[in-house]
Amino acid sequence: MSDLQLAVIDVKPGAAMESQSGLQLLRPRIYGAYRAPQGPKKVAAIVMHPTSNFMGHYLIGPLAERGICCMGLNSRFVGNDTVLLMERAIQDLGAGVRYLREAGYEKVFLVGNSGGAALAAFYQAQAEHLTATHLPDGDPTHLHPSDLPPVDGIALCAAHLGRTRLMRDWIDPSVTDEHDPLSMDPDLDMYDPRHRVPYDVEFLARFSAAQKARLDRIEQWCIDRLALLRNTPGAPRDQTFIVYRTHADPRCVDLSLDANDRLPGSVWGDARQVNYSANAMGRTTSLTAFLSQWSSRSQADGPVNLARTTVPKLLLTYTGDQSTFPSTRDAWMAAGGARIRNVDIVGGNHYLAGQPELIPQAADAIAGFAHAL
Repeated sequence: MSDLQLAVIDVKPGAAMESQSGLQLLRPRIYGAYRAPQGPKKVAAIVMHPTSNFMGHYLIGPLAERGICCMGLNSRFVGNDTVLLMERAIQDLGAGVRYLREAGYEKVFLVGNSGGAALAAFYQAQAEHLTATHLPDGDPTHLHPSDLPPVDGIALCAAHLGRTRLMRDWIDPSVTDEHDPLSMDPDLDMYDPRHRVPYDVEFLARFSAAQKARLDRIEQWCIDRLALLRNTPGAPRDQTFIVYRTHADPRCVDLSLDANDRLPGSVWGDARQVNYSANAMGRTTSLTAFLSQWSSRSQADGPVNLARTTVPKLLLTYTGDQSTFPSTRDAWMAAGGARIRNVDIVGGNHYLAGQPELIPQAADAIAGFAHAL
């Protein structure tokens, strides 16, 4: 097996000011790291997330040992989802697919890990039938079918359903003032000791309804604000804002809800601390990025897009995951229909962190799927 290699891939310019780097703005590039097994170039995989750095992904080496070239690819938005447009992220993924096709690989498939799952499903759905001609804010995407060469299969692991569903499940409904991160309605605070675990059905119903109401208010504000900006001569076409407290999923503390093998808390530690942290999911965003990623108008819903694809699919369920659950598995399986199968990685946490004994199980399942494509 060869050493880790670097892929440097030029991509088309997209959203204005999508990077703070002058060089990256003038000559946008994405970067990947991969291991190429010795022998014929049969099968290659791309594992990619909209913003996470996957160049050190835990599957790159194990898949190479099983005869599969695996590239951990970064989007142009790596490390910062403030202005992330999912429609631009799939264009970056397409550049990676083309890179491997041109390198001579006969089969290319996607590994959708965590938030990369909805990205992979969105990509293949658009590769098979391009419908995302416009962004949710109305601007054209300028996507062309040649930007999105289809792949031969999709493997999903610890797979979120998409950023729009995450925000729907995680946003804190107890915020009473969008400009004050400490504002609080205690009747809707899941962390208030007066709301005991296990939560009662009435509290959960009020909580969920209030989550949707808050998200709907933010979405409508984005739409109204964009209309104002774009109808005001000389105004910018976008602006940033802050969404406070975006990590309030009752399942983090009530293990009886959507029960699996998980421990209390979140992927990133104490759930309440994450909820109040300065840097968390969707904390800083632009109007257009909010609509593309987090809103009900997002075109990147995972199961909706997976159902539109015709390629073989594999789902790996990590049963100790603190952020994907049995209901998550069920939604993917329903969307995949007859062309998907599930493999449980028993006890696996979200990124198999500190669980090196489970990585070969995941790699074996994905390799078996890949060699059968």
